Amino acid sequence: MNATPKPKAPAPSFSDTILDQGNEISTKLDMLRMEKFPPNAKKTLRSFSLAEVAEFLNVSPSYLKKLHLQGKGPQPATTPTGRRYYSAEQIGELREVIGRWPRRQPGDKLQVISVVNFKGGSGKTTTAVHLSQYLSLRGYRVLAVDLDPQASMSALFGIQPELDSNPSFYEALRYDDERQPISKIIQTTNFPNLDIVPANLELQEYEYDTPIAMQRRDSNAGKLFYTRIGQALAEVDSQYDVVVIDCPPQLGYLTLTALTTSTSVLITVHPQMLDIMSMSQFLLMLGGILKSVEGAGVNVSLDWFRYCITRYEPGDVPQQSMVGFMQSMFAEQMLKHQMVKSTAISDAGLTKQSLYEVERSQFTATTYDRARESMDRVNSEVIALMHQAWGRLNG
Repeated sequence: MNATPKPKAPAPSFSDTILDQGNEISTKLDMLRMEKFPPNAKKTLRSFSLAEVAEFLNVSPSYLKKLHLQGKGPQPATTPTGRRYYSAEQIGELREVIGRWPRRQPGDKLQVISVVNFKGGSGKTTTAVHLSQYLSLRGYRVLAVDLDPQASMSALFGIQPELDSNPSFYEALRYDDERQPISKIIQTTNFPNLDIVPANLELQEYEYDTPIAMQRRDSNAGKLFYTRIGQALAEVDSQYDVVVIDCPPQLGYLTLTALTTSTSVLITVHPQMLDIMSMSQFLLMLGGILKSVEGAGVNVSLDWFRYCITRYEPGDVPQQSMVGFMQSMFAEQMLKHQMVKSTAISDAGLTKQSLYEVERSQFTATTYDRARESMDRVNSEVIALMHQAWGRLNG
């Protein structure tokens, strides 16, 4: 006699499945993170070659060699083959010796650069991180602001957003009595002259709090939401030359608050048809909203804005066409140089590092050099635009 077959267990629901898989991924990633970067770990920074230091200081390598032979400046580490390497702190000491600090002069306003895109995967965070690091290596006092609740910028700086000891910018933006001054949230990084305001998921609360605050009759705080980042930054205005904000990939109150505070904007663009279509929708929405904000009496005034082509593959004919398409319309608003797609950038990101942190020896020399040259050119263009805003015609 055949046994009655047992009824099959019902298949797990979609919500149960994704919860289980999300927990599994989170657990495995947590194990990897603990192995590679434990909670008490601090990011360090490599030394820089003589050629790199000369570029950051805008002098010749022979000039630095002469200083060393004269016993001026810090003592570099020297390899058995005679190569000289300086730490990032020593680069600052060399600046003191040669007197080449590019910082703000009296009357120069704080530069606030927001890096934005409506679509994820456009290289927004990569652009913001490398720009802030390059600026610090060039001698500017920089505050990086992670305004994205996903906290990718914070992670690249070695900050773990899930730890309670790492508050976000939300603490300086919130509408209740627990609001904190930004000075209590700023953290130092492994780059001299570069601090960060980290992010975490709590930032998303600002998107929910703001419309509620706008409806309250007893307060103008919500109606003036667009002033909150500017008010927070005013507290530390004299401590920095430039602020680089990594905005979330959505057009919400966080992005709008950043844009109404900004002196300049970088819009990152991946040169493919779908991405440019998405960007056009972003621009239409943003323009309409900013018109409404201006109608409420807010003056959104930028020194400059530029489109920055990212993840560019020069040999890709469709991408070339898309770049040409944009240049035919917005030549004056496009950076002259593109940020190329490179395995050096993606591989560095696997270990939560940037091109300025990884060793050149970890890559094929031509791969690394091509990526660095591309990144440096883009960042140098931004510096030139900052100098124009400060009225420095000779850079």
